[in-house]
Amino acid sequence: MKIAVVGLGYWGPNLVRNFLSTEGVEGVVGVDSRERQTERTKKKLPMMELAHSYQEVLRRTDIGAVVLATPISAHHPLGMEALRAGKHLLVEKPLAATTREAQELVELARKMNLTLMVDHTFVYTGAVRKIKEMVSSGRLGDILYFDSVRVNLGLFQHDSNVIWDLAPHDLSIMEYVIDKKPVAVSALGANHFNEYEDMAYISVLFPDNVIAHFHVNWLSPVKVRKILIGGTRHMLVYDDMEPSEKVKVYDKGVDVKSQESLYETLIQYRTGDMFAPHLDHTEALSLLAAEFVRCIKTGKKPTTDGTSGLNVVRILEAASQSLKDQGRLIQLDDFGG
Repeated sequence: MKIAVVGLGYWGPNLVRNFLSTEGVEGVVGVDSRERQTERTKKKLPMMELAHSYQEVLRRTDIGAVVLATPISAHHPLGMEALRAGKHLLVEKPLAATTREAQELVELARKMNLTLMVDHTFVYTGAVRKIKEMVSSGRLGDILYFDSVRVNLGLFQHDSNVIWDLAPHDLSIMEYVIDKKPVAVSALGANHFNEYEDMAYISVLFPDNVIAHFHVNWLSPVKVRKILIGGTRHMLVYDDMEPSEKVKVYDKGVDVKSQESLYETLIQYRTGDMFAPHLDHTEALSLLAAEFVRCIKTGKKPTTDGTSGLNVVRILEAASQSLKDQGRLIQLDDFGG
């Protein structure tokens, strides 16, 4: 089976490079309407074949899967064409520009019995997989909150706001790690230089008083990539900017010693040791590529399947609606069909 990578801009060459070294892939075919970008990628990755057009990709019987690394607005139309042509599909984040479009991709993939996967790369990092393992095993106890900061200076996008650009990374991590269905979303933001918000704060509410909060910003003087997860037993910090020990687990928390009445509750703080678990340093994108091929062959559901991508898009669209309504709480059950 050969795989076609559509879009050879910033992320496309990384996908080409990883699929070229993925077991079970006979070859990688690249296509991009920009001749300069195509030539640049071909020079770096000479083993990549070239196609003249997307329609050529869809017609070729030796190409079994399509990977879209295109602007968000193209994900739905190009993805629907690929699925109708019988191609398995991997889509760069986010899956689509609207919940309705994401639902249509998920439904068509299911109808055609094809693998649909979303490139939520961070889910495949050793750090996030270790966090998932600790949360699922109960090591942290009951989850109380998920707090994320992803900020830097630029890069400004010209077709989407900062929520659609930066938040999918941490929303996908949240969706993977927290085994609960979110119920509501609220967001506040501001735009300073064009029509799109360049900074925003998103709150996602879960049952049982669990809350997630996301700060995304294109106007920060420093680059921060940090997630804090609080549990009843342990608390965790994931700092992706750390060269080593990206995940640290703290034996810190709050113990309620007695709760005889509202005014007699005795709360005691707990402070213990910190440890940094060993992490797998295999490139996340190589694991994602291998899982995509494996799921095509076996029919297994990918970790970041179409439904996972749909869940993230639903939160993104609800957050965008809340932005327009000055932070109004959006109920997810009533949003996006």
